[in-house]
Amino acid sequence: MGEAKRRKEALGEQYGQEERILPWVPISKGQADAFYQWTTRGAWVGIAMMIALWLTVRFIGPALGWWDIQ
Repeated sequence: MGEAKRRKEALGEQYGQEERILPWVPISKGQADAFYQWTTRGAWVGIAMMIALWLTVRFIGPALGWWDIQ
C-alpha cells in the first residue's frame, strides 16, 4: 500500500490514467492496441475475400458456365 501512495503523490493528476504513446500524441496505448487489432482483423478479412474472388473467377464461374477461361 505504501508504494501505491508514493506513486499517487508523484503522479498527481495523471494517476490512474492510461499512458500515452508519445507525450505530444493524444492517443493512449489502449487505443493504439485496439486500432492494431482492428486493422489486423481487416487485413485477414481482405485476404479471405481475395481468395474467395480468385476461387470464383478461376474455378466456380467456369464450372457453372458463367464464363470461359482463355
